[in-house]
Amino acid sequence: MSTSLVKKTLRIFLKSNFFIAKPHQTNSQVIGQWFKWLAPGLLIKRWLLLSAAGVLLTSLGLSIWTGMTPIFYTLRLLKEFLGWVTTIVPSYISGPIIIFAGLLFIFWGQNRSINSITQVLIPEGEEKLVDRLLAHRRLNRGPKIVAIGGGTGLSTLLRGIKDYSANITAVVTVADDGGSSGRLRREIGVLPPGDIRNCLAALANEEKLLTELFQYRFRAGDGLVGHSFGNLFLTAMSEVTGDLEQAVAASSQVLAIRGQVLPATLTDVNLWAELADGRRIEGESNITEARGKIVKIGCTPEHPLALPKVLQAIEEADYIIIGPGSLYTSVIPNLLVSEIAEAIASRNIPSIYVCNIMTQPGETTGYTVSDHIRAIDVAAGKRLFDTVLVQGKSPSAQALVRYAQEDSHPVFFDREGVRNLGRKILLTNVMYEDEETGFVRHDSMMLAQVLLEWYERIEFNK
Repeated sequence: MSTSLVKKTLRIFLKSNFFIAKPHQTNSQVIGQWFKWLAPGLLIKRWLLLSAAGVLLTSLGLSIWTGMTPIFYTLRLLKEFLGWVTTIVPSYISGPIIIFAGLLFIFWGQNRSINSITQVLIPEGEEKLVDRLLAHRRLNRGPKIVAIGGGTGLSTLLRGIKDYSANITAVVTVADDGGSSGRLRREIGVLPPGDIRNCLAALANEEKLLTELFQYRFRAGDGLVGHSFGNLFLTAMSEVTGDLEQAVAASSQVLAIRGQVLPATLTDVNLWAELADGRRIEGESNITEARGKIVKIGCTPEHPLALPKVLQAIEEADYIIIGPGSLYTSVIPNLLVSEIAEAIASRNIPSIYVCNIMTQPGETTGYTVSDHIRAIDVAAGKRLFDTVLVQGKSPSAQALVRYAQEDSHPVFFDREGVRNLGRKILLTNVMYEDEETGFVRHDSMMLAQVLLEWYERIEFNK
């Protein structure tokens, strides 16, 4: 076959509906998408080969059943036809043309089949089916991660690590008694859904509109002001399904989340704290508002039962992450469930605590990194992690001034104090600073990348 004929055929081939290239795609990009179907581990090629083998076996079975008469006549007719073709076009030309035509029909048929499936599964057309399959396989092979905490800190972490693994279990505190969650807890008697709602939204894989709806907060209406739709939805689902665990599972399906979100306990837990000035404060929201130095924290009932699925997730985990989040009102409440603390302590796997960047007035004023670690050790009654992640770079002067007005300052990194507690140190820069508001937060993507790279390094050196 001449080179010019090959080039001309390929041009027609690429411009046809075979590849269905979008206006912004080049032919090389489209071809690259097709080569992804040959990537190992996609579990596509083996099933195509199995289907081809099935067609072959079916044909052989029919030929045996009918005495092979159709096969004989078909082969003889095919031989006569090919002989006639070669008398017109030499075999060294007709052979490659027929092979090329056969491959064209195979790929064309497969492409149209895949496009039909894609239009059903991904009607928006924003993502290629092969890319979604590759991502699905990669995420399902990711490590089994248990992340423990609450508030905005845990949801910030989840938003990043969901791009590295689909095997995530978020263990969330249910001690909140303020805001919308507190109102629902007092008026209806359900467990507070707020932190769980934030984590579900953070792990949501699709349906951007549904996620925004879940986070929508009412601004008007008698009894509705301040409530988020997600909180009301979870409350209603709790009433319908019987408990918060089933409500969260149903909501997870609606939002198509990666992984699972679990309440630490289904027990109605109330926090209490003893302050240095002798006061005893009841209630999670009251502890922060008291603005005192916390010397002891606990909960009633004293020994709430852990959710069995939480214990199972910890038992099967490859990696445990504690924090970030408010030390006494988001992180430690989970560890006051003694079964959870004991389950974590019993695992010999990589475990890390993500320390907060700034101190929190009413909870950790004047705290150093080692103070955070010591508070967790005391509350849990045992050592739960071997490494602490510390933000290395200080916020800007503008942010420091803004926080100082609220009596909040960077958590001081006392290296020797941390080492004396027997902890390894992961010093890194994972901070995001909003230039308009002056707030500093952990950057979801940077934090996830550092945590997963640290985990892979630990696993590689085993």
